[in-house]
Amino acid sequence: MTFSKPNRSDATFTSNRTPKSVCPFSGMCATCSEDCIGLCEIGKSAFRGTEIQYPQPFGTISSASEKDYPVDYSHFNIMGSTVGAHGIEADSDVAIFPNVSVEREIGPGENKIKVKLPIIIAGMGSTNIAHKHWDSLGAGAAISGVILVIGENVVGMDPHAEIKNGRVVKSPNLEFRVRSFMDFYEGYGTIALQGNVEDTRLGVPEYAIQELGVEAIEIKWGQGAKDIGGEVNTDSLERALQLKRRGYIVIPDPEDPQVQEAYIKGAFKEFERHSRVSMVEEESFHKRVEELRKAGAKYIFLKTGAFRPADLARAVKYASDAKIDLLTVDGAGGGTGMSPWRMMNEWGIPMVELHSLLYQYCEKLAAKGKFIPHIAVAGGFVLEDQIFKGLALGAPYFKLIGMARAPLTAAFVGRNVKEAVDSGKIPRHYSQYGKTIEQIFITASDLKNKYGSDFEKIPAGALGIYTYFERIKQGLRQFMCGARKCSLDHITRDDIAALTREAAEVSGVKYIMELDKEEAEKILEG
Repeated sequence: MTFSKPNRSDATFTSNRTPKSVCPFSGMCATCSEDCIGLCEIGKSAFRGTEIQYPQPFGTISSASEKDYPVDYSHFNIMGSTVGAHGIEADSDVAIFPNVSVEREIGPGENKIKVKLPIIIAGMGSTNIAHKHWDSLGAGAAISGVILVIGENVVGMDPHAEIKNGRVVKSPNLEFRVRSFMDFYEGYGTIALQGNVEDTRLGVPEYAIQELGVEAIEIKWGQGAKDIGGEVNTDSLERALQLKRRGYIVIPDPEDPQVQEAYIKGAFKEFERHSRVSMVEEESFHKRVEELRKAGAKYIFLKTGAFRPADLARAVKYASDAKIDLLTVDGAGGGTGMSPWRMMNEWGIPMVELHSLLYQYCEKLAAKGKFIPHIAVAGGFVLEDQIFKGLALGAPYFKLIGMARAPLTAAFVGRNVKEAVDSGKIPRHYSQYGKTIEQIFITASDLKNKYGSDFEKIPAGALGIYTYFERIKQGLRQFMCGARKCSLDHITRDDIAALTREAAEVSGVKYIMELDKEEAEKILEG
């Protein structure tokens, strides 16, 4: 079985000349003709080079791997029961799904973060797509009562940021991102700030804590989409020069006169900006955690990606020793930015394998009486069934599900609905529900009653996120009610079963034909 789709993808605007006759392991046409105009990745790379490494068009899309992994969350099913109830009175009039609670508290200390849903919108940083929709992400997260993380490099990419002696003193872009959430904050969730190598050098976390009132800082080791630092493109020579002056790696070198001449002549249209990889050391990690706490951070998070198992073990152990509030582990391979396309497909440990290792490592430390931080897992979760399975796979350690592309998609759609209504050209896809915002968004009336005249201040993309999350909330409650688990803390590993022996072997979750075997025998013998 071929898991990958090499050498062509809609993500890179590439295809095969002979799509019905393709070599499965190379992705090349079975017969490659000398009159080929360059449709596949090889051919297009022959004249556009490194540009074809990245999903296109940059700045208006989010991307995810096409790889069909041997095991994924669809290889598990959620189990239900006819007996009893956990977390609620075992009464048919009481144990109904609207009474199921999907709220929880995050963090080991007294000052916990309350969330209305077990969701964290993972860090989206300096990419155009994140900036363009940030007002929707901020407001949508706040009114939904979930955690939102501001991603890396936001200050470094802010053209109006003021930097003195190598440290940021003002960043309108970061202020806007914090305010987008805080203007709608109602006591649930929080806005966190991610910090990578460049952010740390610029003093971004300290600025956010002391000047903007940010309470949660996330140390970033990486993400599931790539094992290098973050990258974006810019089509401006002036911006490329500014970014190089700020310490970023910019390719090609915008200070090179020959490069400038080639750019002006149109030989290429965009510069690549890359940030550096982190160099993790145990001592420096603990030192950084203490620095952030002394700077006033109320909560410390750590975000790591789909690196090799030893690195995952380091993340779990260091997070345990430092007693941080939340560890997020992101499986291969999706991204909201511009990760290299082949890397997104062919790098890292996939979700189920990574999350299963994470559970095993937590078990080992717990058996020794060690502190286990609250954990969020990410890597392609979209709907309520996947969220339930993710929480069950790592119960009782996994507390939140990380999402990024899905809420961003909801923001896209919300904005598009508003633009269609404003233009008066409403496609039937929307108009079958009505011609106004209140008619098309099923949650709009409730929000209008709640916010009154302030309803008009909620971005349409935020309405999309809120409405999408409300669907997830109801679906999750229904699954939980069927499993007779009426609060999140009662979800256990045996609430799911593996559909294949391979999924059972990888995860340690019981194969469906072996689930409840002993209990069933006792019932039958009784």
